[in-house]
Amino acid sequence: MSEEHSVEEVDRLYDRLKREAESSGYYLNPDVDFTKNLIKSLIINQNRYGYFACPCRLAARNKQEDLDIICPCDYRDQDLNEYGCCYCALYVSKEVAEGKKQATPIPERRPPRNEGMSKKNTVRDVPPLALPVWRCKVCGYLCAREEPPGICPICKAQKDRFEKFM
Repeated sequence: MSEEHSVEEVDRLYDRLKREAESSGYYLNPDVDFTKNLIKSLIINQNRYGYFACPCRLAARNKQEDLDIICPCDYRDQDLNEYGCCYCALYVSKEVAEGKKQATPIPERRPPRNEGMSKKNTVRDVPPLALPVWRCKVCGYLCAREEPPGICPICKAQKDRFEKFM
């Protein structure tokens, strides 16, 4: 891959992520050079693993194990609410995007491997539903249907980022 092609690919993905973020009420980091370096790392991870693993976390090279850190990661919204940006600072809050607030360092929320990664939601004494309920692990969107949607209508996460909720 030539450097010129790489720049074009980064620019295309930057434009796509910016459009998707803004259409869903999210913001990319306003430091464009920093953001494009993160996007370049996402592309490297896509080529390396076959998915956009968070560039600031160690990927397991196994999509099922890494579903929680596929960008946008499962921890993004909580990080934005508490710290003004996500762990890698690709996504920022409105206040940070507008320069009204400084992003602060974020502690790692991801549980160590093999701890908490396979816990299932358990709900007792709930009558059976006609359809399964699917939850987007990125934004929490819920829907009742036979299969999860191909793309989350809220955060644009892919189908494999959904889990059976009930």
